[in-house]
Amino acid sequence: MRSDMSPLTDQPKGQAFSFGFADTALAEAGCVPLKALHFDAEAICQAYESIKPVAKRLGVDPPRPRLAGFTYAPLAALGARIVFPEDSEPKPMSLINSPAEIDHLREPEDYLAADLIQKRLAVARELKKRCPEASMSIGHLVEGPVTTAVLILGPDFFTLPYDDPERAHRLLGFSVRSALNYARAISEHLGTPLRPAPRGLPDDFAGIFPPSLFEEFVVPYWERMYQGLRATERHLHSELLRVEHLPFLKRLSIAVFDPSADQYLTPAQLRASCPARFCLRIQSWHLRDLSAAELQDMYRYLASYEPQVIAFYMHSLDEEPKIRGLLEVARQMRGG
Repeated sequence: MRSDMSPLTDQPKGQAFSFGFADTALAEAGCVPLKALHFDAEAICQAYESIKPVAKRLGVDPPRPRLAGFTYAPLAALGARIVFPEDSEPKPMSLINSPAEIDHLREPEDYLAADLIQKRLAVARELKKRCPEASMSIGHLVEGPVTTAVLILGPDFFTLPYDDPERAHRLLGFSVRSALNYARAISEHLGTPLRPAPRGLPDDFAGIFPPSLFEEFVVPYWERMYQGLRATERHLHSELLRVEHLPFLKRLSIAVFDPSADQYLTPAQLRASCPARFCLRIQSWHLRDLSAAELQDMYRYLASYEPQVIAFYMHSLDEEPKIRGLLEVARQMRGG
């Protein structure tokens, strides 16, 4: 699953790049647990204040304060239990335990009434008081239909299109409706109602299904999501697509595709077969395992495939020398 790390994106001149501070680096800088960045306004302010010297040394603007990245807000609005470990990512619990329970799923009367949603809204309000420049976001507006279905039912959803296609469609329809209704409710509450605009859709699990099933169980639900979000330009984040799935991006008018850590698509395959502009990333394990010089070589290699943007993040403070080297080559290749 992806994490919302608020990258600082340079406007393209040559090769565009995006850099940001991961929540783990912010927690380390502030000497606070990762969990505190979800629920403690004072800890959030401390973390963002503590990262400012690092940003200054790297020559980037300091990030705007916000609650830690949280992809499960739409699921929490349905009443799902989310576990927050002290120093690792949140872990969602399935909302139902069997396919038969799909028949009894109902949307909440108030999408903002769940305890976790109310708690995060309270933290966001307190953070805004302390730091007027802070974002009021409490997490992702939506998750994609397949990912939402998996989060609701668990891994049994992966076989449901084979075993019980009618219930699979029912759960996907519920996933779209509930995601869009949550997005509308939270947007209106925050004073930013959904208007026509470029919109992104994350659906990491969609590529589990081969093209024959993808056409039936993914494409129409993505279309409904983009229409419901009033997307004027469609962006997609999905980590399990194969080359055989890429023609669907053209059918869906996807403008920008982020494969992130997709293990099945190489830069060469994307360059040859992707009908949309695509992004490439230097991942956390690359920063952990490669030297500064190797990372610079990797950046040049990725740039040779002419992605729309190359993204990388600082995940821990000891990566600063490597990040400095990446920023150096990124700025050179950007042309400024």
